[in-house]
Amino acid sequence: MELISSAERNQLFESFTQDAFHLELRDDYSVPDEDSPFTSWLRGETVDYSYIEPWTRLIRRITDEGKSMRRVRVVTEPHTPYIQWEYATTALNEEAGEEIRWLPRRSLPEGITFPMEGKDWWLYDDRLLAVGHFAPDGRVLGSELIEDLDTVAECVRLRDLLWSAAIPHPEYKP
Repeated sequence: MELISSAERNQLFESFTQDAFHLELRDDYSVPDEDSPFTSWLRGETVDYSYIEPWTRLIRRITDEGKSMRRVRVVTEPHTPYIQWEYATTALNEEAGEEIRWLPRRSLPEGITFPMEGKDWWLYDDRLLAVGHFAPDGRVLGSELIEDLDTVAECVRLRDLLWSAAIPHPEYKP
């Protein structure tokens, strides 16, 4: 299996034409770029959110072009400290134009089976998946690109089911 880097995956945002959707299933995404801001937030200190500006600029540009970026976060309640921090920072993504919804694990539709061995994925234009791979310590290893029609169709079905079951960020009160 060949993995592409996060930077290569981010280039996929330049080629999709309508919709990019992210399914998040992990309760911790500690990554080196966020270590210092996350640690500051945990300590109750002022946080410098400039690290997220390249991402929010990308979201703003994409959504200004009329494309959609959406995300469902399937989360354990009570939240881990990392998910608490994500919740606190979600407004930055939403202000840039991304739509984010939350789905507590206890509210998952009955009988759900997550494809891709329960890994997170980005779905671009209902045709291409970028499946995230992580090391046991949470470090991002890269993304696997998948275009298999049956696999993509299953992810489209799951996206639609979870999107309708999830709670929009402004309404979600953990």
